[in-house]
Amino acid sequence: MANISELGEFGLIKHLTEDIEPQNASTLKGVGDDCAVLAPEAGMRTLVTTDLLMEGVHFNLTYVPMRYLGYKAIMVNLSDVYAMNAMPRQVTVSLALSKRFSIEDMDELYAGMRQACQEHHVDIVGGDTTSSLTGLAISITAIGEAPDENIVYRNGARETDLICVSGNLGAAYMGLQLLERERIVFEHQVEEARRTGNRQELAQLEQAQPDWAGHEYILEKQLKPEARRDVILALAEAGLRPTSMMDISDGLSSELLHICTQSHVGCCIYEERIPLDYQTATMAEELNMNVTTCALNGGEDYELLFTVPLADHDRVSQLQDVHIIGHITKESLGCNLITRDGQEFELKAQGWNPLK
Repeated sequence: MANISELGEFGLIKHLTEDIEPQNASTLKGVGDDCAVLAPEAGMRTLVTTDLLMEGVHFNLTYVPMRYLGYKAIMVNLSDVYAMNAMPRQVTVSLALSKRFSIEDMDELYAGMRQACQEHHVDIVGGDTTSSLTGLAISITAIGEAPDENIVYRNGARETDLICVSGNLGAAYMGLQLLERERIVFEHQVEEARRTGNRQELAQLEQAQPDWAGHEYILEKQLKPEARRDVILALAEAGLRPTSMMDISDGLSSELLHICTQSHVGCCIYEERIPLDYQTATMAEELNMNVTTCALNGGEDYELLFTVPLADHDRVSQLQDVHIIGHITKESLGCNLITRDGQEFELKAQGWNPLK
């Protein structure tokens, strides 16, 4: 395995980016100078978002392949741009890495990043690298653009608006629970083999692979999520402009409460309308967890949550993979979930909190 220290910072950057060709006309100058130079079209607005992913907090390299990690790091940023009803155009990539990582590791990480960018027509235009004493840290900044009149904020929801979500919910969280369960079992087996001095079992464990049959979908939703560019394009084609929108990174409850707080409204959603995948439901049952709770609070689905006027019901109902789950109400009525048996419960923000 090649040593990164032999290349140095600028050598590593050149190694990872020297053959990147811009895909967007707004990218005048990408990697290779002190700054990237961008020129958005006249009448367009520029949007900027940043996400920081820390090893041990946001990902565990025991079970996350470097290529998938790179792919996901890009996708979580592109999802934020799509959540503003805009199109991502450029990203910058900054890395902090410890000595345990090789050039081959970085090649895999960047391969995933470049695949994600190519699929979404996005240019990598710069970034930074530095050393780390605590593992791997990835900071991505995404730059998007949209006409001013197209941009959707969180504060536009109005009474009687329909509440919609794309895709299905809870799958990424179930994938994480499965991966963590297998990791704990594996580490316990290794610890026991070392304690007893069983070298043969240790050797077998090094080659062992969990059986993921029947769980492929929830694992992919956790390890290799897809930002919903297709939904933004479908909304535009249908002539629909949401009144408010967010991506579901911290859980449906948390995101819906953000929209309601900033829009000064209440909401009512229905348990029976929350979209679920079969693998999500079966994994929740296997782990003795409530699948609705997982869908409401799991997070990392990177689906789109948005509201549209009631008058647009017929058009939004025709969109593929979009589901109406409730409606906006008066602020005084609060934010509530109606269960399958007709009971009403207050929604609470119990999703992912990275500082907790």
